[in-house]
Amino acid sequence: RTGPGRARTRPDRLLGDKAYSSKANREFLRTRGIQTVIPERSDQVANRKRRGRNGGRTIGLDKEAYKRRNVVERSFNTFKQWRGLATRYDKLALTYRGGVVLRAITIWLHELGDTP
Repeated sequence: RTGPGRARTRPDRLLGDKAYSSKANREFLRTRGIQTVIPERSDQVANRKRRGRNGGRTIGLDKEAYKRRNVVERSFNTFKQWRGLATRYDKLALTYRGGVVLRAITIWLHELGDTP
């Protein structure tokens, strides 16, 4: 946000899998002005088509944005390759955060290893 005031906390869009394609989720996000990038489940499409004109419009899906949704998931999986983070044995959040920071450093150093 430019200028003074509180930082913006509402996202522009939400990317999700078909599991989050319920009418309640879409309505909740719509009331808050958040664009949804969630494909419809096949049973929802069939029900809408079965109802004909009363079934409503098809959802607008930004296919390019949906293709990029796995970037965050792959980042989480990279972090979870370290057993301490995948199992979550730590009792304190501070200890877990320390492990996340340590894993981030090791990932960063591994990426820098190829540079001269």
